Amino acid sequence: MSTERGHTYGGQAVIEGVMIRGRTNVSVAVRRPDGTIALQSRRLSPLFTGRLRQIPLVRGVIALMETLILGMRALSYSANVGIEEEGEEVGKVSMVSMMLVSLLFAIGLFFLVPVFASRGLEGALGSGYATNIAEGLIRLGIFLAYILLIGRMSDIRRVFMYHGAEHMTVHAQERGEVLSLESVRKYSTAHPRCGTAFLLVVMVVAIIVFVIVGREPFWWLIASRIVLMPFIAAVSYELIRLSGRYSGNPLVALITGPSLALQALTTREPEDDQIEIAITAMRRTLEVDDKGIALVESEYSAAESSADETGQP
Repeated sequence: MSTERGHTYGGQAVIEGVMIRGRTNVSVAVRRPDGTIALQSRRLSPLFTGRLRQIPLVRGVIALMETLILGMRALSYSANVGIEEEGEEVGKVSMVSMMLVSLLFAIGLFFLVPVFASRGLEGALGSGYATNIAEGLIRLGIFLAYILLIGRMSDIRRVFMYHGAEHMTVHAQERGEVLSLESVRKYSTAHPRCGTAFLLVVMVVAIIVFVIVGREPFWWLIASRIVLMPFIAAVSYELIRLSGRYSGNPLVALITGPSLALQALTTREPEDDQIEIAITAMRRTLEVDDKGIALVESEYSAAESSADETGQP
């Protein structure tokens, strides 16, 4: 396979599928209800691949925008693949509405609830610094409880299995393996660049930033938890990049250990057909990146994809 030197591939699990983001394109492979594989590739916007993506801190904000936009598109595509036999379709307006509701829910649950919960501790702790730390710990506790709760849902468990398949495939690609079931199967479902790791870093960085900015007046207490999020995300992104660059350093390994352990909650050991989906998405992304073109949606049967499993991308 051919990859651009220094470029890292990553992705995301979707409904019965996997998205892989490459140098210039992104591909989504989804298992249809009849067992065949639907495959779609799109060229990335210049905003996500241009010079701004090379500027420290700015690239973190762009990466966050990219994750939200590409994730929404991939989820919309996978949802439509799942219901296409019923003659229905999830429209863009419906998907955007659901994403906005989800975003508002996340802001309320993970940022505003901890703020109000910590207000009752201000007198007992006697310090704004201590209260901000308590707020951060409450936020982290809510985050962990949320992951544990949704992980009990059968549909989410399957997404977590595809999440594991995506990580294993990225591991194999990074090590120059020929992508096959056997080569991918030997790798871990945890990966240091995982979105779960990013969220954990965001939680820790948020504690530090909010301790510095203080809690008064009350309007600033609320506003700062929202307006400072792009900055916190940008700093967290840089820390994730550094941890990936120096992953062999014992100190870095010690620091990233908790994030890798946390992935035990958001990944599951995948089945063979789920690994096949991740391999298909990765192969197509590598192929499209190498050819420098953006392919339109295409279809593969499960039998055809399995027969080609040991070939080149």
